[in-house]
Amino acid sequence: MTTLADPVPGGRPGDVERAVARAAELTGRGVHGIVLAYVDTAGVGRVKTIPTARLGDAAAWGVGMSPVFDTFLADDSIVTTDVLGSPDGDLRLYPDLDHLVELAGQPGWAWAPVDRITQEGEPHPGCGRTFLRRVVADAEARLGVTVRAAVEIEWSVALDSAPEGAFVPAVSGPAYSATRQVELSDCTADLLAALAAQGVAVDQVHPEYAAGQFEVSVGALDPVAAADRSVLVRQTVRAVARRHGLRVSFAPAVLATGVGNGGHLHLSCWRGGVNLHAGGTGRYGMTGAAESFTAGVLARLPALTAVTAPSPASYLRLRPAQWAGVFTCWGRETREAALRVVTGMAGRREREANLEVKPVDLAANPYLALGCVIAAGLDGLAAAAPLPEEITGDPARFDADEAAARGVRRLPTTLTAAAEAFCADRVLRAALGPVLADAVTAVRLGEARRVDGLDDAQVAAAYRWRY
Repeated sequence: MTTLADPVPGGRPGDVERAVARAAELTGRGVHGIVLAYVDTAGVGRVKTIPTARLGDAAAWGVGMSPVFDTFLADDSIVTTDVLGSPDGDLRLYPDLDHLVELAGQPGWAWAPVDRITQEGEPHPGCGRTFLRRVVADAEARLGVTVRAAVEIEWSVALDSAPEGAFVPAVSGPAYSATRQVELSDCTADLLAALAAQGVAVDQVHPEYAAGQFEVSVGALDPVAAADRSVLVRQTVRAVARRHGLRVSFAPAVLATGVGNGGHLHLSCWRGGVNLHAGGTGRYGMTGAAESFTAGVLARLPALTAVTAPSPASYLRLRPAQWAGVFTCWGRETREAALRVVTGMAGRREREANLEVKPVDLAANPYLALGCVIAAGLDGLAAAAPLPEEITGDPARFDADEAAARGVRRLPTTLTAAAEAFCADRVLRAALGPVLADAVTAVRLGEARRVDGLDDAQVAAAYRWRY
């Protein structure tokens, strides 16, 4: 006979006892259920929930969920690969107790990210969180580099009373305006309170450029924790907005035209406690290692787009003159370049200097996006890849000959083209492993087929409320 003291492989030593104690504490605080959260290949947040009293059992044995979700599309239809997409099999979701948090925006609930484990107790090869953890460990073991990361969160706020499926902005003020801040001040104040109660360090929250758009920036963490935080912040934004009678969308484009919602990644590499993006002899204080890391990301941007901009709606956002970074170039504080080198203020650069990756939106699975971008950067670092010359101003001004001479290319303009670039990229596919790489390819091509024949307005509508 087995007991909670005899868990199957997949849990962490001591987790059962911790889980039982934490469940008792949460129950005493009026928490009745726990959200077990992960993100699928299509970028949709998926959950299972359990009563708080079953947390110990979940830590010991996991909670069942089908592996078929690895090949779900955003509309919940299913594609297949050689090993995924069938009705067969089961996985176990194991909550990470280190990141279990009571949800201030959803009274009565707590939340935890999960690792997905096979029934034999091995990491599931399609688990994005496991993949990111592996990339981070490889960076340290092979190159002595630790990485810090943050994910920007942009969203569009709509009236929940709008006609079914329509987007009607909940605020009317101009971009970045005091008017818009006042119009949503009660909601954003509650959001700040909820995030603080959940231990999320917020740098800023403000109205953004597009209609009904807001943004929150959070502090940097190790990449796995940063991806977890991205999922938690979105859960909290949704919940707080709902309590104010509002509806939010993290879709790359809620409308066919105009600026969309980004999910820019900020990354910095460290060695021996020193930020490699500051204090060096390279451009803008970068060390040679930071320049090579940047060069590695730059070289793989077309293929990376299949992971960082994975929705047909992403390509409504990825257009010139929208600060989306659609050209393969870099520049210091250049917001039309795909890679923006951020130096930070004089006196704080050793802490703040980082690399911003701009062609990223929140349809992306944050674990896959961070893992692939870091893998690309590490490939450049290991090869001591040279960083090309900086581009200043708007790269769209170059004619074809000048762009070619400078090595500036337009990123893929369709999801199909991005998927083709990804299929040809040996570094990203090897980093992901065959199961996860094939899932990415199948899901991207499936999404592209789904919108075949639709115009831009129909594409925006199809994905408006999926993320």
